[in-house]
Amino acid sequence: MDIEEKIQLIEQGTLEVIDKEELKDVLKKEQPIAYTGYEPSGKIHLGHAVTVQKLKTLQKLGFKIKILLADYHAFLNGKGTVEEIAETAEYNKKCFEALGLDETTEFVYGSSFQLDPDYTTKVYQLATMTTLKRAKRSMDQVSRHDDNPKVASVIYPIMQTVDMAALEVDVALGGMEQRKIQMLARENLEKIDENVPVCIHTPLLHGLDGDAKMSSSKGNFIAVDDSVEDITKKINKSYCPQGEIEDNPMIEIAETFVYPNQEKLLIKRPEKFGGDIELTHDELIENFKNGDLHPMDLKTGIKDFLIEYLAPVREYMEE
Repeated sequence: MDIEEKIQLIEQGTLEVIDKEELKDVLKKEQPIAYTGYEPSGKIHLGHAVTVQKLKTLQKLGFKIKILLADYHAFLNGKGTVEEIAETAEYNKKCFEALGLDETTEFVYGSSFQLDPDYTTKVYQLATMTTLKRAKRSMDQVSRHDDNPKVASVIYPIMQTVDMAALEVDVALGGMEQRKIQMLARENLEKIDENVPVCIHTPLLHGLDGDAKMSSSKGNFIAVDDSVEDITKKINKSYCPQGEIEDNPMIEIAETFVYPNQEKLLIKRPEKFGGDIELTHDELIENFKNGDLHPMDLKTGIKDFLIEYLAPVREYMEE
């Protein structure tokens, strides 16, 4: 596979790559490093699985994958005590393994290096170069809204920037909520003579309730280790307005997880409602848009797919 073909594969299902010319140079390395950081703050859900899916693609293309279990970041973001976060981090790690990342994946705890003298020196350096306004703006989509924000919220993006240097990252992967922090990192790493990574951004999944973001704190998610009963209950109650394609979580799940992995979606229906049907992506969109596919039928297809797709995760987590 040549470099252009690799880039096409990397770009599938992403919103942007910054920038493509730099990515070409990265792909010439023998084993470039790609990383994603996750706050250990709750259940691992389909929103996280979007980036894991892309990490698996990068892994197949020869990248060394590093996953930062950002325990100190979770603490700074008010996600629990140090002890609670440590317990959640272990659970999160097992979920990521269950999603199919191979044994070469390196899991790194933030607390394992974020107190090192070299690390803290770089944090202090960047603190003198970063305005409060810019640091706060970079956290808009990452931290909870707070009318009286803590100092921690402006340390967070500076630490995330230094993480990329400490982990020797060539590619930083994240959802679009990470974009402002990653752009801050691209600007500031150069100022302290560190490598500037390529940044890849994936779309955010809407919550099952139609909210703009699937989130464990909002309860509007499918956890990757949810039981068959929970998946069924959550999908049946989910937001899925008739004929609407944009911002429809069921359509997003189909486009993000179903069709990258199989050509057609099987939808089981009673004979009196037309019987079983298998739809390609284009057929599903057209049938749902014009009213030939009922929301409950779409939900049934998505529910059945997710139960099978996440079965290996449930089995792994039960071991």
